[in-house]
Amino acid sequence: MTSVVILDYGSGNLRSAERALRRVGADVEVTSDRRAALEADGLVVPGVGAFAACSEGLRSVGGDRIIGTRLAGGRPVLGICVGMQVLFERGVEHGEEAKGIGEWPGTVERLNADVLPHMGWNTVRAPADSELFAGLDNDTRFYFVHSYAVRRWELESDLPGVAPKVTTAHHGEDFVAAVENGPLWATQFHPEKSGDAGAHVLRNWVRTL
Repeated sequence: MTSVVILDYGSGNLRSAERALRRVGADVEVTSDRRAALEADGLVVPGVGAFAACSEGLRSVGGDRIIGTRLAGGRPVLGICVGMQVLFERGVEHGEEAKGIGEWPGTVERLNADVLPHMGWNTVRAPADSELFAGLDNDTRFYFVHSYAVRRWELESDLPGVAPKVTTAHHGEDFVAAVENGPLWATQFHPEKSGDAGAHVLRNWVRTL
């Protein structure tokens, strides 16, 4: 059975994510143990709340180094919601800037939308060759709850076959809803709260491990 560690750093829907991953057949452990996080087939980095608090919490358990070590060895990592956001260089909330772990360039900032938070079900626009969304219709909806997002994808690659696959969604403006970049994948929405559609996405990820 495929082993997955959900990294416990004091933030995230840990038990919801655990149940969702068990539902798709993974052997799941919720822990902050470095060795377990490094050795698992897949690592999930959840996150809810403020960017700065999540970034600080992640560093407090050595999560930045765990993620870096896994990626250096080509070992899969999945970030969810703020667990996706902290993978970027920085976040700006209420006029204050906080440092992310910098796996991707870019800034997490407040969406330009009439209604915030963006809370509820929304479609996404995934690349045709997406593995994460394979088998899902274009009108499939996922559950979002956030006011901040990456509004511009900044990492570019002109090497054929290796360019990141970036999925977008729209709420007031376009924003990054998911990324597939080698072993590092992430979603702004909550697959663990997205019912059958979210289970399908998680199953697609687990199948790559």
